[in-house]
Amino acid sequence: MVKKVLYVSGSLGLGHVTRDLVIARELRALVPDVELVWIAADPASALVEQAGEKLHPEASNYANDNEPAEKAARDGQLNLLKYLMKASKDWRKNVETFARITAREHFDLVVGDETYELNVGFMKKPEIKRSPYVMIYDFVGLDATTWNPMERLGIYMWNRIWSKDFQAGRDPVHDRALFIGEEADVADRPFGLLLPGRREWARALCDFVGYVLSFDPNDLQDRAGIRARLGYGDGPLIVCAIGGTSIGKELLNLCGQTYSLLEKRLDGLKMLLVCGPRLEAGALEVPKGVEVRGFVPNLYEHFAVCDLAIVQGGGTTTLELTALKRPFVYFPIEGHFEQAEVAQRLERHRAGVRMFLSDTSPRQLAEKAVAALQAETSYAPIPVDGGRRAAELIAEML
Repeated sequence: MVKKVLYVSGSLGLGHVTRDLVIARELRALVPDVELVWIAADPASALVEQAGEKLHPEASNYANDNEPAEKAARDGQLNLLKYLMKASKDWRKNVETFARITAREHFDLVVGDETYELNVGFMKKPEIKRSPYVMIYDFVGLDATTWNPMERLGIYMWNRIWSKDFQAGRDPVHDRALFIGEEADVADRPFGLLLPGRREWARALCDFVGYVLSFDPNDLQDRAGIRARLGYGDGPLIVCAIGGTSIGKELLNLCGQTYSLLEKRLDGLKMLLVCGPRLEAGALEVPKGVEVRGFVPNLYEHFAVCDLAIVQGGGTTTLELTALKRPFVYFPIEGHFEQAEVAQRLERHRAGVRMFLSDTSPRQLAEKAVAALQAETSYAPIPVDGGRRAAELIAEML
């Protein structure tokens, strides 16, 4: 009997849908008769279709979380509370779309990757939850990044909602929760004053599955062969990338400004700036000799053969670089507490060099880049079979 699953790939950028496609592939191997129907917004929806997956006809009505985030960003910084305030209207629209779809069609299971709007919707209207629900997390709890009292109050209220059912001893809205990562990735501190502990919450409600990669690092050891296939020469290669949103234009411009400084010290230097799907390549101001591209499929192959990467602090990009054991400099988006948590994870794994865009000059970045190129990598081993483990736990629900 065919099992029908509605897979909702939420949140920002492309990292989430990348891991969702891995989980889906593993799930099909375990449950061959499963039928997956997807809801995702652009640019994630494009990746879903390119992978040969079935988008629901109403997926186009699902609001794009990238747009309010980009509107809330300023000078390469993003305060997530401002983003949440701007996104609240879109979240209501998403819950309405979800409720309309599931009222008309039966699904044996709903899987949501960081679908916080569904969590809130189920709390407010339990009747719209018509199927078992698996929620995927990669962080627990929100953090204020300024001393603004309104921000701190807003964060406290969000965390109170997040931990409400656990504190009251009630069942959560999800029937199973998966955490992408390790227990140590969850901060061992309370959600807030008189609220429960975050790690305590995660330990009680989540299955920790490890990290999810869309490739096997062992398949990317022939660096010379891959370089030749991708059209790179033998000289030093620096790849600079910002992920799936347009936030990061300032970082790519900074990278371009370092080129002339690095070119004098690195003979035959090749620098590639990757804008991703939501930033126009023409929006950058770069010197002659720097290559600029838009969206690059399988960017991990370029990371695998680079001598250095310069990236933002996104969880997926830095995870890929850690697994590939490549040197990298990363700039967490300032004000984005989740990327601050990613930075703590990277410190634990002894991976990457952290910098801050607001106080980094081209000369400072050039110095760090040269030092990182010359340093040996000694990253801690990380569990990267999370896709298979997540699929096993989802399959149990079917």
